[in-house]
Amino acid sequence: MIYPSNMKKLLLFLFICNCLIVTAQNNFVHNIIPQPKTIKVAGGKMRLDDISIINIPKQNKQCKRIAQLYAKTLNLKKFKILESAKPAFTKAKSIILQLNFKENNPDQYSLTSSKSGILIIASTEKGLFYALQTLLQLLESETEKGVSKTSIPFINIDDDAAFKYRGLHLDVSRHFFSLETIKLYLDLMGRYKYNTFHWHLTDDQGWRIEIKRFPELTSKGAYRDETLVGHYSDQPHKFDGKKYGGFYTQEEVKEIVAYAADRFIEVIPEIEMPGHASAALASYPLFGCTGGPYQVEKIWGVFNSVFCTKDTTIWFVKQILEEVCALFPSKYIHIGGDEVPKSSWSLCPNCKIIKQRQGLKNDEELQSYFIQQIDIYLTNKGKKLIGWDEILEGGLSPNATVMSWRGMKGGIQAAKENHDVIMCPGTHCYFDHYQSSHAKEPLAIGGYTSLEKVYNFNPIPTSLTPEEGKHILGAQGNLWIEYIPN
Repeated sequence: MIYPSNMKKLLLFLFICNCLIVTAQNNFVHNIIPQPKTIKVAGGKMRLDDISIINIPKQNKQCKRIAQLYAKTLNLKKFKILESAKPAFTKAKSIILQLNFKENNPDQYSLTSSKSGILIIASTEKGLFYALQTLLQLLESETEKGVSKTSIPFINIDDDAAFKYRGLHLDVSRHFFSLETIKLYLDLMGRYKYNTFHWHLTDDQGWRIEIKRFPELTSKGAYRDETLVGHYSDQPHKFDGKKYGGFYTQEEVKEIVAYAADRFIEVIPEIEMPGHASAALASYPLFGCTGGPYQVEKIWGVFNSVFCTKDTTIWFVKQILEEVCALFPSKYIHIGGDEVPKSSWSLCPNCKIIKQRQGLKNDEELQSYFIQQIDIYLTNKGKKLIGWDEILEGGLSPNATVMSWRGMKGGIQAAKENHDVIMCPGTHCYFDHYQSSHAKEPLAIGGYTSLEKVYNFNPIPTSLTPEEGKHILGAQGNLWIEYIPN
């Protein structure tokens, strides 16, 4: 059939419109981070203000807490919480929270928005919490006759986590952060479904956690005389002349652990050893190789102030870890293990005695011996040891998990040796680098790590077999604070 010119244009226009509608449904533009597994759009939307009921499983305190969180976070004005044996839609528009115990995946959830309301199904309460975070990113606001209205598109989402471990790290040693700031950090982590907070509590520039058996760790080790001004590479070094420091009491630590748990985040503490020990040795110099004097460092870098490997020092760090293990219910304890200058050990008569006694060939094996003693102790406490990839030197401790920061090579080696690995290579996962080439970027340690580079990072190296790849638990972003004072 031959169509008139105008008819051809109309048909072409309708064809394009139809294509656009199909494309819109298949490629729904959203702001959900991380990307859900599947998204299907039905077309249309529902007003949030129309929801008057949140229906939850009976006698589930955690579900009730999450329902209250839904109401508060979504700013629902008039609602009531119903508890039912089998939560289902009623005549009133509702949010339904269901638990499906047939599924055994803590991160999985499905979210369906329709004319009846919002249906959330998950195998655990954690999945219900993650569904709320997705829901928040779906909200659409518009103004009608001067009144702001919030709506949700009709949509179906099925989601699950690709990795067990999704971590963010925060160094509070170089600069100290208040409880309010730590809580804000955890709020943001929860929003994007991170599940692990790596809390870097001790280093050369400050000891930040109360240890009741050794009070001088905080009375002395938590404070430095002054702080470097400008970049480490600037010469000569300049200082602000102000005493600086702070620490978290054990009650404050418990508060943070509980706050994180409410957001389904596990807190992993890091107590640095055997290196990065200046603040600890300034407090208790007898546990070093030379007996001091030591100081809480006021500049950044790597120092020769390392723990001695003698038996009394290992006793000392075990006593610290006993209090740490009691404060943190986490499966893991991070013990650092990175950047350990060994010149002090080479000259130390006590370290030479340990090497002879244990039949160790060199200082790398001496470091491995130190880490192994801590690994045995933590294993007996029901914990698992994590260390930076330097713990591979001299032989990896049997139960250790490796956090690979000097590229991915250490993680690959550990995975091939059947050890679990968390990938956080400095090339992609160090957030203290410059993030743009803009002239007014804040002062940073160096490097350049763009958002695109981070977002596209795949923590499983292609050189690993599928079986070896199972040892890659996930990835972590690391935030070191030398140049981030607030």
